[in-house]
Amino acid sequence: MPAAPVVIVAAFGYLALLFAIAHVGDRRAREGRSLIGSPWVYTLSMGVYCTAWTYFGSIGRAASAGLWFLPIYLGPTLAMLMAWTVLRKMVRIARSQRITSIADFIASRHGKSPLLAMLVTLIAVVGILPYVALQLKAIASAYALLADAPAQPLAWWRDSTLYIALVLAGFTVAFGARHLDTTERHEGMVAAIAFESLVKLLAFLAVGAFVTWGLFDGPADLFGRAAARPELAPLLGLGSGASGGFAGGQWFALTLLAMLSVLFLPRQFQMMVVENVDERHLRRATWAFPLYLLLINLFVLPIALGGLLHFQGGRENAETFVLSLPLAAGQPGLALAAFIGGLSAATGMVIVEAIAVSTMVCNDLVMPLLLRAGLLGARDVSGVLLGVRRTVIMALLLLGYLYYRIAGEDYALVSIGLISFAAVAQFAPPMLAGMYWKGGTRHGALAGLGAGFLLWAWTLMLPSIAKSGWIPARFIAEGPFGIAWLRPEQLLGLAGLDNLTHALFWSLLVNSMLYFGVSLLGRPSAREASQALIFVDVFERSADPAADTGPVFWRGTARLTDLRRLAARFLGVDATEKLLHEYARRNGLAGSQQIAADARLVQFVERQLAGAIGSASARAMVASVVEEEALGLDDVMRILDEASRETAALRAHSQALEEKSLSLEQATAELSELNEQLKSLDRLKDDFMSSVTHELRTPLTSIRALAELMLDDPGMNPAQRQHFLGLVVAETERLTRLVNQVLDMAKIESGAAEWRSTEVDLCALARQAVQTTQELFRERGATVALHLPDALPPLQADPDRVMQVLVNLLSNAVKFVPPGSGHVALRLHADGDHVVCTVRDNGPGVPPEQQALVFEKFRQGGDAAHRPQGTGLGLPISRRIVEHFGGRMWLEPSSGHGACFGFELPLRQETAQPETSP
Repeated sequence: MPAAPVVIVAAFGYLALLFAIAHVGDRRAREGRSLIGSPWVYTLSMGVYCTAWTYFGSIGRAASAGLWFLPIYLGPTLAMLMAWTVLRKMVRIARSQRITSIADFIASRHGKSPLLAMLVTLIAVVGILPYVALQLKAIASAYALLADAPAQPLAWWRDSTLYIALVLAGFTVAFGARHLDTTERHEGMVAAIAFESLVKLLAFLAVGAFVTWGLFDGPADLFGRAAARPELAPLLGLGSGASGGFAGGQWFALTLLAMLSVLFLPRQFQMMVVENVDERHLRRATWAFPLYLLLINLFVLPIALGGLLHFQGGRENAETFVLSLPLAAGQPGLALAAFIGGLSAATGMVIVEAIAVSTMVCNDLVMPLLLRAGLLGARDVSGVLLGVRRTVIMALLLLGYLYYRIAGEDYALVSIGLISFAAVAQFAPPMLAGMYWKGGTRHGALAGLGAGFLLWAWTLMLPSIAKSGWIPARFIAEGPFGIAWLRPEQLLGLAGLDNLTHALFWSLLVNSMLYFGVSLLGRPSAREASQALIFVDVFERSADPAADTGPVFWRGTARLTDLRRLAARFLGVDATEKLLHEYARRNGLAGSQQIAADARLVQFVERQLAGAIGSASARAMVASVVEEEALGLDDVMRILDEASRETAALRAHSQALEEKSLSLEQATAELSELNEQLKSLDRLKDDFMSSVTHELRTPLTSIRALAELMLDDPGMNPAQRQHFLGLVVAETERLTRLVNQVLDMAKIESGAAEWRSTEVDLCALARQAVQTTQELFRERGATVALHLPDALPPLQADPDRVMQVLVNLLSNAVKFVPPGSGHVALRLHADGDHVVCTVRDNGPGVPPEQQALVFEKFRQGGDAAHRPQGTGLGLPISRRIVEHFGGRMWLEPSSGHGACFGFELPLRQETAQPETSP
């Protein structure tokens, strides 16, 4: 048997390893190299569902009731069948609304009600305390067995469980409450939890394999011996129930309870919803998480039966068979490994649960009280929020320890866990109905949750305390004051059910009836209706889960300075400036000072604050600095109408892009064939052909790459697909322009070009050319300036051809200006009987040693190539167009600071005959 110091050193060494993993995870996240971007890590992090209850309690339940431990794991398996519909919707809603807790989710759905958020938080805190106590009891029992320490110390200051609770609190604070984050993600913690899930699985499998093939001769031998023992044979079947009563009803109740718990336990919501970085990871989790549950429960019954056979009926505590069997067989190393696995199971639950509950308590209990009392002032309160969360984490662990000392010693691990499961099951009606039914109201949710919680406390929580001796036992047998119909385990005379099924029946029945009944009796307010639309139709109104899209149900006036100051109070100045800068960038603005204080900015700031202080508090704080106009239901429907029209327009545009993409492969093949044909046009000069193939190759490569991305990933995010299709359309248009230029050049060279001559307003054409190339300048981050005279005499020329010259010169110039600081100037002026146009840029220019060669090539009709990478087909075409109308084109000498192309056209001239040869 390992000595106590060995066990302590091993435990602290393991916690230190977790600390290191979490530290690396956080550091990699800051560097942009996330450790949790894998669906496997996401699936393993969901293994936090398997706590000390799985590791110890399931074996105890199997030793007394056989297969009755299975419903607790069948429930999550069935729940994952709905993951892609229900869970993905929860993830999408939470991401788009910056929701960070179950309390925030339910309150935000029902009009961002602070009172509802408080009630949900109280239910979570009270309901989770027994579960925290369960983990502490499991660690205490395992340590007492492994280190031969007293299981029940006489004084609390000598209780090792207290110090374990304090250590866990410190670890949770270190990696769960170090800073405020508008998404409340803790990548280091997620990485550590995923590692813990792997450790506890491997340790449990090792013990199970040792018992099955080490102590016995395989499963056949083990189950054969159990079947031969009359007292053990019933454990191989379902029997009549784990604790008597209607077996089918209890099996159904346990399975339903587990289905609801895997979705609504605060720690599960934290890991599956808040910490999710990519909702596509759910595809893997739908089958990988049930597989994990199958593996970790594979040896539960063999270990339970092996312990009962080995210890002749279970003189040992069945919940510690996973440790006592290796110890009895002289395998202290395996027992220590099993202890570390159990420690993993318990610590994972405590850490995540404490973080989730501390977020709720801070945002939905403490913050509203501080705001109402005016204790926060106008200073930066991010430090206060962190202090509150750290205090809550410490208090939660100490309260869990207190419950363990008061009631935990008299209850089995499984019984304690089921009490907590039944508490969080009360969140099911407002959450599930709220995601799919638009008629739910705040009053309905308050009535249903309040009644369900009271019935849970009456039928489960108080009886557990009574059975621990803190309330007279006749409270259960006779009811309060002898009122039989109020007996907590036979309420209203309902008998024949076990206490858990009885409590679940009454609490969920009354909860659901009041939620729907009260909601139907009333009418949703404007805010409740708007939130219902956002939640129920989240997939229709939020193609990108991270984008601030969809209708904005807000009207009023606001100021940027007020919103900036408000955000800085809770998020910090640096974080606020970063968020506003990103908001400006996404909206195509040069800086945050140019942001308009409109409804979308108000919504953006409120959502960022919601990540730090909860949606209800964020709503109250934003309302304190803006002047909001009250909305009625008619206003909500009108806003929804407008948003629906915008959505329809976007969908039509997206469908048009999709239709264009259907022939993408065919277009790419045709363009490739055209490229080959162009190569065979030996009439063009070598440098001209080089430019043709270079200019065509770039968009062709882009189109092929985008096509392969979309074809290889049929499940691509719709917003990303639309963005790629936009790029395809842009590259296709670019190819079209290039092909037209090639054809024009070929026609000009062959003398087959069609020319027309009419009156041309060159100033108007210059403005139109700038407008045409505006998108090129925006992508490059460059500016263009027009210097036009008050009036110019009209020219006699082909306006389409002259427009082509102007566009070619502007496009050529913007390609070579420095990104973000480029500048191009187009200038027109009359010079005698000619009109002169110059286009000057601030790019690299032409090196002096290359100018003579460039000028000679330009005069000879080749591509000027005034930069190393060339200028494409535009300049040769432009030169021939200008010369056709009796003008000339030139490149001015430069000192390497920018290039300037110019051309002149006569005001009155006879149209020249088309050239027949180059």
